[in-house]
Amino acid sequence: MSKRDYYEVLGVNRDAGDDEIKKAYRKLAMKFHPDRNPDNKDAEEKFKEAKEAYEMLSDPQKKAAYDRYGHAGVDPSMGGGGQGFEGGFADAFGDIFGDLFGGGRGGRSNVYRGADLRYNLEITLEEAARGAEKTIRIPTVEECGTCHGSGAKPGTQPKTCPTCNGHGQVRVQQGFFSIQQTCPKCHGSGKIIPDPCRDCGGAGRVKKHKTLEVKIPAGIDEGMRLRHGGHGEPGVNGGPPGDLYVEIHIRKHAVFERDHDDLHCEMPISITTAALGGEIEIPTLEGMARLKIPAETQSGKAFRLRGKGIKNVRSHVHGDLLCHVVVETPVNLTDRQKELLREFEESASGNADRHNPKAKGWMDKVRDFFGT
Repeated sequence: MSKRDYYEVLGVNRDAGDDEIKKAYRKLAMKFHPDRNPDNKDAEEKFKEAKEAYEMLSDPQKKAAYDRYGHAGVDPSMGGGGQGFEGGFADAFGDIFGDLFGGGRGGRSNVYRGADLRYNLEITLEEAARGAEKTIRIPTVEECGTCHGSGAKPGTQPKTCPTCNGHGQVRVQQGFFSIQQTCPKCHGSGKIIPDPCRDCGGAGRVKKHKTLEVKIPAGIDEGMRLRHGGHGEPGVNGGPPGDLYVEIHIRKHAVFERDHDDLHCEMPISITTAALGGEIEIPTLEGMARLKIPAETQSGKAFRLRGKGIKNVRSHVHGDLLCHVVVETPVNLTDRQKELLREFEESASGNADRHNPKAKGWMDKVRDFFGT
């Protein structure tokens, strides 16, 4: 049975342009593709027929041969268009979705999203607690000002790739199968640059740096990341850029240690204050605060100040400040001070159970251990 005219198959006139031919094929392919019409032989044949017609009419050389000689000009035995259903759904729709996913012709075969970037930003504990705005410099790629993005030396132009005729892809025949792959000469761009631009080396883009304002929310914690969409590396062949992730690192503080939303600090107190009680000043992120120390406070005792920690970045509830008091042993004593301490020791040693209960309890455990 003789083949139908390719223009008749696609339902277009002989003077139809590339866009009209592609649109007509897209409509037929969506309607008759075997994946959408399982076990429908008639639809499969119509899909094969439309695919063959499109392959012939979308190639300028094959189209010219067909317009002049008809089917004889593109006979498969003479190296013309293939017959039958080659490849699966992705191969058939490579041209249809080329604009979206990089398939198809015209150098869009290698469209990739740009890589994500990570920037490590160190901030102070105060900036993490209150929030801040920081200016950072990040690497970027911009259009070359010398060649204006063409990649070619000024006064010259890129040329159509002779290997793929500007399609960006070539077909390799392997037995009964025809495989479409990226052109090894132009790497999918469809163009070659005989005289590359000296400033960008033919890439059409140059590496630079740009500044970016980063807003740090109050309460951010160590290791959290801030995403800045579209500020990563540029995409390839029109692909979207990647994202920038700013990773937060908090500098070690001289006074406070952070535990999620709580803060911890150590405060030295004298033996007298620990024994008799008193009032001391302790630091907070908002300034100094007064803390009452009860009599007979032991070293290491933690006092909690509600709401004096860090505001949670999500719930906005403040954590607490825990002040750990450390009883400090006096140094550089005078002779009189040493004498007074000895007098105190003698007066207290007569009733150690009352004045040093922790020491007595510890000694009792030691005696039990040795069985004495």
